[in-house]
Amino acid sequence: MTAPLFKGVITALITPFRDGKVDESAFRSLIERQISSGVHGVVPVGTTGESATVSPDEHKRIVELCVETVAGRARVIAGAGASATDKAVDLVRHAKTVGADGALVVTPYYNRPSQEGLYAHFAAINDAVQLPVLLYNVPGRTGVDLADATTARLSQLPNVVGIKDATGDMGRVSRQRLDCADGFALISGDDPSWLGYLAHGGHGVISVTSNIAPGAMVDLYGAFERGDLAGARAAQDRLIGLHKALFLDASPSPTKYLLAKMGLCAEDIRLPLVACNDAVKPQIDAAMAAAGGAE
Repeated sequence: MTAPLFKGVITALITPFRDGKVDESAFRSLIERQISSGVHGVVPVGTTGESATVSPDEHKRIVELCVETVAGRARVIAGAGASATDKAVDLVRHAKTVGADGALVVTPYYNRPSQEGLYAHFAAINDAVQLPVLLYNVPGRTGVDLADATTARLSQLPNVVGIKDATGDMGRVSRQRLDCADGFALISGDDPSWLGYLAHGGHGVISVTSNIAPGAMVDLYGAFERGDLAGARAAQDRLIGLHKALFLDASPSPTKYLLAKMGLCAEDIRLPLVACNDAVKPQIDAAMAAAGGAE
């Protein structure tokens, strides 16, 4: 059995802003914190990185900065999704040019293509750029679900190496493990259910929570890999409130609220998102305390 190219704890990085601009110094520091905590990879300018509201030039600069800062110490999987296939191809091509290890490509949003359209979209990317691609299925945000049969079909393409699945459907990972190509990476995109996802045969998580508690997330994964299910479950119990709290307001505003409290970046976020609602901050603070603070 072929080992997947991507696995473990992969952080869906926030993009720090200050005075309307990308705060490059804070971004480098956030990445260094992730690396020192032992994460296996990072995703710059995914949806948690506010990809919808950065300019094309900012998007590319953020990927370049991430690759430069990581310097081969972990995997860099560049966010590269777009509703138009040619735009996604351009972002994937740029990711390859600057040295990213792969690209995370979300299903086209709003235009809701058919399953055949989804296949054609990802096949066009596969054919255009020789870079490993992770599919990203998050129907709650995009309005379209990448069917298991389409995922299995796409897994046969040489550059489509895995999927980030944010549906929280535990049966789905088992079906995909059985139906997809050997070595196809099965990555959870749902922090609250990722331990269950691992138990069903998944290989890791692309995580929002690991922005805040990367060490605890790495510890959970390590316990599971050692066969210490009780230890993994205890780690998940400690983190479950935080997993939920980071979505009490529109993500990533709760995450930025906590990172700002930790002195790691400004709380700045771009419209149409706004700073975390004061009404939910006590719940977020309580979840942070229950998780044992940041580590």
